[in-house]
Amino acid sequence: MTEETQKSPQDGERIAKFLAHAGIASRRDAEKLIGEGRITVNGQTVRTPATKVTAADDIRFDGERVGGKAQIQLWRYHKPEGLVTTHKDPQGRATVFEALPPGLPRVVSIGRLDLNTEGLLLLTTDGGLARFLELPSTGWRRRYRVRAYGRATQSQLDRLKDGVTVEGVSYGPIEAVLDQVQGGNVWLTISIHEGKNREIRNVCRHLGLQVNRLIRLSYGPFQLGNLKRGEVEEVPRRQLVDQLGKKRAAELGLI
Repeated sequence: MTEETQKSPQDGERIAKFLAHAGIASRRDAEKLIGEGRITVNGQTVRTPATKVTAADDIRFDGERVGGKAQIQLWRYHKPEGLVTTHKDPQGRATVFEALPPGLPRVVSIGRLDLNTEGLLLLTTDGGLARFLELPSTGWRRRYRVRAYGRATQSQLDRLKDGVTVEGVSYGPIEAVLDQVQGGNVWLTISIHEGKNREIRNVCRHLGLQVNRLIRLSYGPFQLGNLKRGEVEEVPRRQLVDQLGKKRAAELGLI
């Protein structure tokens, strides 16, 4: 019997949760790291995310010692297009985390922006906070500026308020405003709450529009504002607590 199976259910916390709080990855991505055999505990490769650990264990990611719970911090980052939102890309493409300015601690992203999407990406040291803010039940709206080739009317866009199903995928209510017609393109402002994979691109294609520029302007109460491409700015802790509410902030360990 190995050390990890000898531990009682009361000992420590699940390894995936520990890694998330240490800022290694979200719980979902931590489970992927475990499946890839990249996490060890006391010299043994972890085989299941149900493994319990404590701060006394020697926990390593790719051979590097993982510390305990990191101080919870949040940053606004202006992601340029051409970067993938992953810590390690199997295709060798440039990643967000390689492009971040020096001096930041290890961070995880709150949600993702695809390769050709630019704009606001929130980064945090805490996987628990990331998971909470990603949940549709949190209710935070994501707002985008969209340029797309083709034509659409406001009446077509208004029908998205009831949600839409595209190629078997159901999307919740979408707010879309036709801002401007420019040559063969239209400019739209689109707000969503779920943030499913490639949601805006897929819905626009359903309307006969081909997205050629996509910029996230806001995520919940946090705005892209005047951040320059590649620039990072920390969100003051008090502001984060105010936006979460004291009860939720306490549950997440912020206060």
